[in-house]
Amino acid sequence: MRAARGPGVVRHHEGSGKREERTSMTEPAQSLPPEPERVLPVDDTGDGDGKGIYWVLKNVLIGPPVRRVFRPKVEGAEHLPAHGPAIIASNHLSYADWIFMPLVVRRRVTFVAKSDYFTGAGIKGRFQRGFFKGTGQVPIDRSGGSASEGAIRAGMKVLERGELFGIYPEGTRSHDGKLYKGRTGVARLALEARVPVIPCGVIGTDVVAPPGKVVASVASPTIKFGEPLDFSRYEGMEGDRLILRAVTDEIMYKIMELSGQEYVDMYATKAKQLEGRATTGAPKKVRKTDT
Repeated sequence: MRAARGPGVVRHHEGSGKREERTSMTEPAQSLPPEPERVLPVDDTGDGDGKGIYWVLKNVLIGPPVRRVFRPKVEGAEHLPAHGPAIIASNHLSYADWIFMPLVVRRRVTFVAKSDYFTGAGIKGRFQRGFFKGTGQVPIDRSGGSASEGAIRAGMKVLERGELFGIYPEGTRSHDGKLYKGRTGVARLALEARVPVIPCGVIGTDVVAPPGKVVASVASPTIKFGEPLDFSRYEGMEGDRLILRAVTDEIMYKIMELSGQEYVDMYATKAKQLEGRATTGAPKKVRKTDT
């Protein structure tokens, strides 16, 4: 199953019927061109929350030194829309993913984060709240539902404002560098919001910052973006679990092509549990998981 190439980012899409061109893993990566030295206007398409902080962090405080030291590379930047809503679905190797991927995107990318980061008190709490808002994070609203429901509600608000929403379909970082089965929330969000999905493969961030370490190595990670995936043919079918699984699997396949990772048809959380039990010798428990 293949998605038609989207003609841009609009709320409704028509497929062109053209055959997709696969991104070669052997194509040379290109260094991200330097940011223009003029002062850019702050993006005012959203609610204004943290926009100024985001610009300062990306273009003054964090972005320039990170570019200079790590020299991140990017491929397929032309697939990113210049305006309008879209979902960027990426693999997740390191906490540094949410630094490097947005750094190579001209527009702001918004992610969800635990609400704990936004409720702190005192000077530290205000700083933490401002930092996470400024770096494109929004709290997960858990009221009346699970964390996944909160993430979908938060994503819908971002997309309704015409912005870019970043999501990690695996739901957690890969503990061994492999690509794991995607959660169907990304498919549901894409179908309900009627927006394209930009697959993204991040390579090398686990070398820069592996689990448990802030920075372990100075290396140049590569961020690859694929052609927009248009799922308008499934409009009105967001309640069908089989459709959601098919859409999610298609997204994960594209991410796999971009990242070059080995794919494991198991949720990352389950794989971590099994590895932990194997290490401790605890008996395995069998429990039902969602599709």
